[in-house]
Amino acid sequence: MSQTAALVNELKRVLREQRITYQDVAAHLGLSEASVKRLFAEQKFSLVRLEQVLELAQMEITDLVERLHASREYVSELTPDQEQALVADPQLLVIALLVLNRWSAAEILATYDFSERELQKQLIRLDRLKMIELLPFNRYRLLIARNFTWQNNGPVQKLFANQIQTEFFDSAFAAPGERLRFVAGTLSPDSITQLHREIDRLATRFDELVERDTKLPLQRRYGCSAVFAFRPMEYSMFARHRRTPSEKLVGLPKS
Repeated sequence: MSQTAALVNELKRVLREQRITYQDVAAHLGLSEASVKRLFAEQKFSLVRLEQVLELAQMEITDLVERLHASREYVSELTPDQEQALVADPQLLVIALLVLNRWSAAEILATYDFSERELQKQLIRLDRLKMIELLPFNRYRLLIARNFTWQNNGPVQKLFANQIQTEFFDSAFAAPGERLRFVAGTLSPDSITQLHREIDRLATRFDELVERDTKLPLQRRYGCSAVFAFRPMEYSMFARHRRTPSEKLVGLPKS
């Protein structure tokens, strides 16, 4: 489906929701009802005409586009093959992560030392991997949800465990913007389940803020990472003094 057709279909949904009829649109535009029906059927809207119809619905074009994006079904998890393709090519992985954070081609080229040809090559690969839909002039549309999850114990998580995790925690967490809290205690299975939900909510909130801040200039945004982790465990300093191994992990909720 073309982008114009998708916008027109979304506009139809808006009109239905607000109970605005073709007759109402015709009166607002100064056209016959038959002309309005033909306009929608042929989907030949000029930008001015689209704005006029949206004016009747008290909306702007940006509102319509945001509705369209919100209604699309995005991939929520990459396949192992997709992840392996990213991990096998460090340049592709870097560009994929920038794209996931909505960097434009111009911003990537201005900030990093990729040539335009290299960038275009990797965008084509991301298109073939079904992660983006590549548009003219190196623009793109994401085909995966911003808050998608990596494969559990998959290629990217293994890369994180082997490389990125060490780099991330190699810090005193005392610099501006950094924060680390370490807590420990004994909890019931119900409390553990509740904390799992809180971690999920916090991760969702992180993604909501990332989405909101994509509207800000790149100069006002900082690359940030967070690790939300929780595990019932007994540290070796305790375990080595146990007379018999602990079996209390049986029956705990799974991730």
